[in-house]
Formats: sequence, C-alpha cells, structure tokens
Amino acid sequence: MNNHIHWYPGHIAKAERLLKEKLNLVDVILEVLDARIPISSAYGNTKTLFQNKPRIILLNKCDLSDSNENLKWKKILEEKTGAICLLTTNSGAKDTNLIINKIIEISKPVIDKMVSKGLLPRPIRVMVAGMPNVGKSSTINRLIKKSKTKIGAKAGVTRQQQWVRVHEKIELLDTPGIIPMKQDNQEVALKLAFVNSIGENAYDNEYAAQELLKLLVKKYEQNLKDYYNLEDLDITIENIALKRNWIVKEGKPDIVRCSQFILSNFRDGKIGKFTLDEYGD
Repeated sequence: MNNHIHWYPGHIAKAERLLKEKLNLVDVILEVLDARIPISSAYGNTKTLFQNKPRIILLNKCDLSDSNENLKWKKILEEKTGAICLLTTNSGAKDTNLIINKIIEISKPVIDKMVSKGLLPRPIRVMVAGMPNVGKSSTINRLIKKSKTKIGAKAGVTRQQQWVRVHEKIELLDTPGIIPMKQDNQEVALKLAFVNSIGENAYDNEYAAQELLKLLVKKYEQNLKDYYNLEDLDITIENIALKRNWIVKEGKPDIVRCSQFILSNFRDGKIGKFTLDEYGD
C-alpha cells in the first residue's frame, strides 16, 4: 500500500505560468476554496500569487461541510486575509446575485482610479481561481447563465480564452485559473485527496480511506457508526466491508471496493456534513 502522495514538478510549473498569464488580464479574483478543507484547499502565499489584487473568497460546497463550522471559518478567513468571504454551494443559483453584487462593491476603487486618470470606466474583468475540483467551473457556469454573450478575446489573450459579459459592469474570463499544488505537506495532500482535488494516480485508495476514517473518528465518530451500522464494532474498512457482505477469496473483506465506497460516501456528503481542517492548522 503506497502511503505517500506525490505530484510532478513540471505540472506545477506549467500551472504557475498559465495562472500568471491570466492574472495579468484581470482586476478582481474569485478564489474558490472547499469549505470542508478551508485551509488545505488554499494556496500558501496568496499575496505573491495574486499580486494584491482585490479578491473575494468563495467558501464553496458549504452544503457538504459542517454547518456549525461554516460561519466560524468565514470569520477566520476574513480576518486572516482581509478579503470578503462568501458561503456558496455548487448548485446554488441564489448565490449568483450575491457574488455579482460583491464584485461590484469590491471593484469600486479600481473604477475610481480609472476615472481619476481621465479614463472612461470599463467593465471589471474577473477570473475564478482555485485548486482542482473545488467548484471553479460550476461557479463560472452559474455566472455565465446570467448572460451568454461572449465578447471575444482581449489583446494578449489566446483565442481559447473568451470573455463573457455577465453584468453591465462585469466581464468574466470563461476559463478557470488552476492554482498550482505543492506536495511538501502530506497531511494537506491527504485532505486534498479526500475531497478529490488530486488525480487518483497520485494516491492509494485504501490508504486514503483508512486515513479518512481515522480523521473522521476524532470529530464525527457517531456519524460513522450510525451510517455504517458499526455501533459495537471498530470503525475500519474491513468491518464496513464485512457489514455489507463484500467478500473476496478465502472469506476476506473486499478492501478495494470498500475503500472506493467510503471515499465516495464522504465526497457526496452521504455520511454527514464534515469539516476536516482545524482552526490551528
């Protein structure tokens, strides 16, 4: 069983280059985090990465995270970053107007600066950025539904990168910025694997499921016992497999199938709504 999660440096370097190219084109950044891992899904040095541009943090998938923790994390992130933080979901159309209004609010200094230079105000240019699978594309699609009017490429932008007018005052880059992931912290890497932000080739499902159960037992043991009907048993992959009668050769529990099952249950929110990061992380 491989218990080390790894990426390839070439991919990280390419992601950094592509993100910097996009950052040069925008005024405001929507940084999307996974509400289940609000620290682990964030980039460590955002000041350098985002060049002090106005930023709104979307604490996304809050419908899958611990509702008792969401407002606490919103406050912590706002105090830590100085950015506005909004609680959003992947399917929440009701979030759209809230996001648009906050973009207009936060971009006022940018517009004022243009006017002070004698320039005509133009729509604010926005990019959605974040780690893989935190909900960037869903956020873009939700905003684009407001208006499907593509306005073509800007100078210095490849033809694949299109701008969409989502409000009379806002243009959105319709491709997300992928934040490069570092691999120097294996605890963070594991949490990214739990929420499916890392390709499956980078980790072993059995190891990931085993470590996920260990982490969940610390805060949400009763949820696990109730969901997997393990009231009088230890919470292990083996016992969960045996309870479901998933048996392979010689009567052994089907660890492979059950590991995938546990990870899928967590990602879909079937076991419960959990937040994995702690305030001191």
